[in-house]
Amino acid sequence: MKKNPFRAELFMVATAVSISASADNTIKFQGEVANQTCMVSINGNESDAEVMLPMQRASGLAIAGDTAGDTEFTLSVSGCTSTETDAAINTVFVGNNLTSHGRIGNTGTAKNVTLRLFDPAAPAAALDLTGQIGGPGLSLAAGTTDASHHFAVQYYAEGPSTPGTVLGSVQYAISYK
Repeated sequence: MKKNPFRAELFMVATAVSISASADNTIKFQGEVANQTCMVSINGNESDAEVMLPMQRASGLAIAGDTAGDTEFTLSVSGCTSTETDAAINTVFVGNNLTSHGRIGNTGTAKNVTLRLFDPAAPAAALDLTGQIGGPGLSLAAGTTDASHHFAVQYYAEGPSTPGTVLGSVQYAISYK
């Protein structure tokens, strides 16, 4: 029986195409159509906002669960269309490099330190950083076109911390109710 080398190659190519077609190749799109749009700023900066936390001694973050360096920042909206009634605006945060506990993972050089984002009005509860739940706080009062709300970030010890830089980031969006 004579074997056809092209048949074997064709089988391998067909198998490769089949495998790549079943790979996770989904692109998801999400948007929103709303009656309201506003300009957003963080601490007065419309883009590339950076919140600087104070320098903290490693000894102040020696035990898992220790927190330090609470730093508030303000998310503001302006140029909104005024409404006849108060309008709630949710802030949705998506953390980059999230830990299994939902905190912002450190991409800097310090060890055992993450960042925790929270609302200073309810400091015991961390904000959801998965993008699934919008954080309350922003409210556009009837007849106004601007609003702001304070959020905060803090160092969070995952264990005995070591000196170094602490870097993290989140993406955000606002959702009009």
